[in-house]
Amino acid sequence: MAKVLAVLSSGYTDEEHNYVTGWWAEELFAPALELEKEGHTVELASIDGGKPIVDPISVSADYDPNGIYKKQYESGIADKTMPIVNVKASDYDAIMIVGGHGAMFDLAHNEDLHAVINVVYETGGIVSAVCHGPAPLIYTKTKEGRNLLEGLKVTGYPNDKEPKEVVDLLPFSLEDELNKIANYHEEKDHDAYVVWGSKQILTGRDPQSSELFGRELAQKLTERTLKLEEKFTS
Repeated sequence: MAKVLAVLSSGYTDEEHNYVTGWWAEELFAPALELEKEGHTVELASIDGGKPIVDPISVSADYDPNGIYKKQYESGIADKTMPIVNVKASDYDAIMIVGGHGAMFDLAHNEDLHAVINVVYETGGIVSAVCHGPAPLIYTKTKEGRNLLEGLKVTGYPNDKEPKEVVDLLPFSLEDELNKIANYHEEKDHDAYVVWGSKQILTGRDPQSSELFGRELAQKLTERTLKLEEKFTS
């Protein structure tokens, strides 16, 4: 089946404001489970490689009351990641950028990640991101020089859900930056929301959308894999 690269923030610390963030646990583990159910393989990468910093709030009782994601994190599943500079992008059928505020700090402007995204896209793969994960997509440009998300329908974490205590610590507003190049939708009436901006671009709104996001990606990859198999056997 398909091979998916999940990209995580290596983490960000602001000692002055006692602020630590990184990747969001549910946004890795919930989609990965859906992908694995369909028989797809998920490999992990981060900017620095090694063990990336999980946002501690994402494995707290408030956001993970049953301890599902904390247990997965503590199992060591995400302790080993490839440095993004070492990734051979052409090996992957899809890239999945995991959210968490950390994505806005180290993933957003990383040129090595932009290059990996472009290779996956230009070879016909799926580029997907959930919650704050679209941050690097905002700044990724195609070989023609246009923004990857230009004019597309997208979603991501909305301004009205950002915690007031961290807004001033963030480098930019995800919603505002998405709106500059794409057609941002929040769909407040939906408990979970994902959108295909094109047949190759999938975005999910928030942690609550993680499972749906993973299911959409998994099913699309399965459909594509079966079509390829039919093509080669016919």
